[in-house]
Amino acid sequence: MNRLSLRARLLLGVFVLAAIGLVAADGATYASLRSFLLDRVDKTLEAGHAQVEQTAFPNQAAPGGGQRPDGRQPRGATGPPVEGINWYQVRTLSGSVVKSGFIVGGGPAPKLPDVIRLPATAHGPNGERTTYFTVSSTSGSTRYRVRASIEPQQPGRVFIVATSLADVYDTLHRLLLIELIVTAAVLAAIAGLGLWVVRLGLRPLREIESTASAIAAGDLSRRVERAEPRTEIGRLGLSLNAMLAQIESAFKAREASERKLRRFVADASHELRTPLAAVRAYAELFSRGAAGRPADLARSMSGITRETERMSLLVDDLLLLARLDEGRPLEREPVSLDEVVGEAVDAARVVEADRPVSLDVEPATVIGDHDRLRQVIDNLFANVRAHTPPETPVAVSLHRVDGHAELSVSDTGPGLTEEEAAQVFERFYRVDSSRTRASGGVGLGLSIVAAVAEAHGGVATARPTPGGGATFVVAIPLANGRHDDV
Repeated sequence: MNRLSLRARLLLGVFVLAAIGLVAADGATYASLRSFLLDRVDKTLEAGHAQVEQTAFPNQAAPGGGQRPDGRQPRGATGPPVEGINWYQVRTLSGSVVKSGFIVGGGPAPKLPDVIRLPATAHGPNGERTTYFTVSSTSGSTRYRVRASIEPQQPGRVFIVATSLADVYDTLHRLLLIELIVTAAVLAAIAGLGLWVVRLGLRPLREIESTASAIAAGDLSRRVERAEPRTEIGRLGLSLNAMLAQIESAFKAREASERKLRRFVADASHELRTPLAAVRAYAELFSRGAAGRPADLARSMSGITRETERMSLLVDDLLLLARLDEGRPLEREPVSLDEVVGEAVDAARVVEADRPVSLDVEPATVIGDHDRLRQVIDNLFANVRAHTPPETPVAVSLHRVDGHAELSVSDTGPGLTEEEAAQVFERFYRVDSSRTRASGGVGLGLSIVAAVAEAHGGVATARPTPGGGATFVVAIPLANGRHDDV
C-alpha cells in the first residue's frame, strides 16, 4: 500500500468499501428472498399434505378428520392433488417404505435419509410431529423441499411429502445474476465517478507540486493559485503561500545582507589600503636615507603617526560596530541626556567658533552608557561639520515625546533626498559616491549612531529639513518609560 499513490489508495479504498457494502446487501437480499420462498413452500406442504395423503390412500380416514359418521369420505378426499406437491412416501417408524411415488409428472425421486429425526413433542396445528428439510434428487439434478410428519391418527407411520425447488432456485439464480450485473455496473460507476472526484480533489495538490518544482528551479515568486480556506487542501495552499512569502523575504534579506557584507569588506579594505600605502611610502622614505636628514625624518615620523592614528580610529569604529552587532551589553545606568547634550554642544562650539548652534533642551533621563550616548551626539556634529559650510547654523533640541527622549540635530546645508535619507545609516555609505575625502570621514559615524541607538532600545532616523538641509533624530526610551524627568 505504501508504494501506491494517494490517488490509487483513495480509489482502492472507495472501491473496496463499496464492494463490501454491495456484497453485504446482495447477500442479505438473497438470503431474505430464499427464506421467504422456502417459507412459502413449507406453507404449501403444510396446507396440502392431508389431501395428498387422502389421494394416496383413498380408503383410509383423512388425517386429523377420520371418517364421517355416515361412512362417507371427508370433503375433498377424492379431489385432485394439491398443486405444487410432486412426490409422497409413507414409511414405518423403523424406516421401511410402505408406499411412495409421484403425484404429478415423474423424474428422479428425492434422495431421503434412511432415518428421519422428528421432534419428540407435537407442535403442528393438529397435534402432529413435523419437520422440514431440503434434499437433493437421486440424480443430483434437482432439489426437493420435504415435509415429514407423524399424524396422531396414524402414530405408527411417517408420512412424507416433497415438492421440487426448481422454480425457487431458478428465481434465486435470476436474482443472483441480476445482483452480479447490478453490482458490477455500480462498482464500475463508482470507480469512474471516484476517479473523476479524486482527480478534481487532488488538482490543488498537483498545483502545489508544480509550484514547488518552480520554486526549486529558482522562481521564488511563484504561489499556489486558487487556495481557498474552505477545504483542507485550500488551507494547505494558504499556509504554503505564507511560508513561501517568508522564504522569499528571507532569501531577499540574505541577498541584501550578502551585498552589504561584500560592500562592507570592499569599503573597509579600501579605507585601510590608503593609510597602509602611506605608511609604506613613509617607511621607504626613511629607508632611503631620511634618518640622516632631519626634515625628512620628521616628515616620515609625522606621516606614519598620522596614518596609524587614522587606522586606529577606523579599527575602533569597526570593533564597536561588531560588538554592537553581537549584542554585547553596554553600561546600564541612569544618564541625564540633557547634560550630555549640553557638554557636546559646548565642545562643538569650541571646535567651530564661527558656526551658530542653537540649543533647546528639557530634562530627560535614560538608562544607558554615558560614553556611547556622548559618541552619538559627537558623531552627529561631526557629520554636520563634514557636509556643511562652517557658517551653516545648527539647531539642537531634546524633548520628551511619548515616553522617549527625542534628540534632534538639524542643519540648513545641502540636505538629503528621500533615497539618501533611507541609506544614510548604512556602513561606509556616502552621499558622494566618488569616495573622495574632501569632506572627511570614512562613512561609519552615522552607522555607529544607529547601532548605539538600537542598543539602547531606540531608533535613529533622517529626513530632509523643510526649506533645505538635513535633520537627524534619535529617540531613546526614558528611564522607566516616564514622560517626565526621573
